[in-house]
Amino acid sequence: MTEQTAVERTVAEQTVAGRTVVRHAPGKLFVAGEYAVVEPGAPAILVAVDRHITVAVTGSAGADVVITSDLGARRVPWRWYEGRLVPRALDDEHGARRALAHVVAAVETVARLLAERGLPVPALDITITSRLHEDGRKYGLGSSGAVTVATVDAVAAFCGLELPAGDRFRLALLASARLDPKGSGGDLAASTFGGWISYQSPDREFVLDLARRLGVERTLRAPWPGHEVRRLRAPEGLSLQVGWTGEPASTGTMVSGLHRRTWRGSDSHHRFVRTSTDLVHACVEALQGSDREGLLHQIRRARQELARLDDEVGLGIFTPELTSLCEAAEAVGGAAKPSGAGGGDCGIALLDAEASRDISEVRQRWAAAGVLPLPVRPALEGIEE
Repeated sequence: MTEQTAVERTVAEQTVAGRTVVRHAPGKLFVAGEYAVVEPGAPAILVAVDRHITVAVTGSAGADVVITSDLGARRVPWRWYEGRLVPRALDDEHGARRALAHVVAAVETVARLLAERGLPVPALDITITSRLHEDGRKYGLGSSGAVTVATVDAVAAFCGLELPAGDRFRLALLASARLDPKGSGGDLAASTFGGWISYQSPDREFVLDLARRLGVERTLRAPWPGHEVRRLRAPEGLSLQVGWTGEPASTGTMVSGLHRRTWRGSDSHHRFVRTSTDLVHACVEALQGSDREGLLHQIRRARQELARLDDEVGLGIFTPELTSLCEAAEAVGGAAKPSGAGGGDCGIALLDAEASRDISEVRQRWAAAGVLPLPVRPALEGIEE
């Protein structure tokens, strides 16, 4: 037994029902690189935002795990069965699993790491509250990623695991990829590290296979080809404005739709990934060099590439509201685009930070087009206690 494992075992044994661990994970916005980033090694830029999901973990006196969430599920007790969590009310197993899939996957992944280290999994009472939703409708700010990151961190900390940010991200990605390996994990990285980041996704099938063959512990230590996270400077002199279309969209459904089409593997697909990679690298250079006009130019290119993809494949990335959002920002010299998979959810605009009249005009035009300006700002930090 290593010294670290001995310390962790002692902490886990001292866990008591009255102790509470709370973690807050921010949501995210894609700035550039959507769709292409699902390819291992292809880059994207994201920014964490100052709306959070909060996960609180205490000891449970009843079921093995009890999960209470305002994300659409009532208080649900679970029991362990062969390393998996099963709802105690089996008549609603499908509904409970669907509503709480990311939370359950996160708990199961941390439990697997605990088992590999010879540590017990205490009874857990998990409560989730979200500021990434309103009246049950999601804003498209990465609630699935944020709840996965917050749950991994809160449960691990409650169980006595001292994990660096990189390990928390990797655990969250293993949990998320079990549910859908097509997701890039960029939302998880933004929620973990905060601020503006460039992100390259690993091969999710590869890391899942590593975990199956070698276990979670060794997978955390192994190289993940193609994966990289870098912190970036925030843009100088530009204000990030966010508009919500009022239409919720499913990133998983949009990405799955793209994978089912003959476009994938075609010349057009390869061109899209190359162009996206080029413009993301140019965005990074502009951010690092405080080149405001260069950044605006690349954001406009990103919008054009998404429009070309939409024209060729017919995914429905651009809704009338997202088109109006972009046109309003460009009318005052800014740059705008859908953020994420499109089809609804949010769009972003970068506008002159000192041109308050232009910002006000854009917001008014958004409201007239049915787009709600969201009062969100970049979150400098990722997961917080």
